[in-house]
Amino acid sequence: MIDPTPSTTRAGAASAAGVPASAVLPAVRRPFTAVFRALVALAALTGVVLDTIDSDDLGRLFSYFTVQSNLLLAVASAWSAHRAWTGRPALSPRITGAALLYISITGLVFHFVLSNDSSGFSMTSDRTPLESVANQLLHTVTPLAAAFDWLVLTAPGGFLLRHAWQWLAYPLFYLPFALIRGAFLDPGTDGRYPYPFLDVDLHGYAGIATNAVVFGLAFYALALTLTLADRVRPHLHGLRNRISPTGSGPLK
Repeated sequence: MIDPTPSTTRAGAASAAGVPASAVLPAVRRPFTAVFRALVALAALTGVVLDTIDSDDLGRLFSYFTVQSNLLLAVASAWSAHRAWTGRPALSPRITGAALLYISITGLVFHFVLSNDSSGFSMTSDRTPLESVANQLLHTVTPLAAAFDWLVLTAPGGFLLRHAWQWLAYPLFYLPFALIRGAFLDPGTDGRYPYPFLDVDLHGYAGIATNAVVFGLAFYALALTLTLADRVRPHLHGLRNRISPTGSGPLK
């Protein structure tokens, strides 16, 4: 005879009786998701390692938002891969959404601003073979992979409107970090400021403030777009995690 009691009721009763919920609802492992996220973490780390091998100034290298955002994505993806492999609940959407936003900023700013000669902030230059591979991994592969994870492997509805402004904490703290670091370096030092739109020598502090407002508003608009899109997009994965609730966030 089939037990008509819903699983959530059984889980609540078991919890009240002192029995762990996992004893009633078995963990659902997601090996494909786990492997994909492990590969995302590997791609991000590989790009950073290749840049490290080809760099003669590690302080400058790790001052780039690109490198920092890829390291954050690597940590979130590896953590999420472990949870998917072991059937544990997903990471908080606040964490995974932040990783998605930062790597999206990296990809969009690179392709539409830094690689665009008409933007006024172009950083095009000759690259070694290692730099070229790292460049594609860090600016193209990881942003696209993170977007695929969010759209295909993640239940929708996890992002909240308050997350959009909370996620801006890191980009906002990055601004004084870049400016203070540059202030301690001698004028004319190569890479004194990591990006042309943060270069005080070129724009002055008033110009930097204007650039910061423009980019900040654009980043907030992107965060809102991701949040709203997450609430209306279909659930393409098709399989519901029986432990974690619907909309438990990307990279789970």
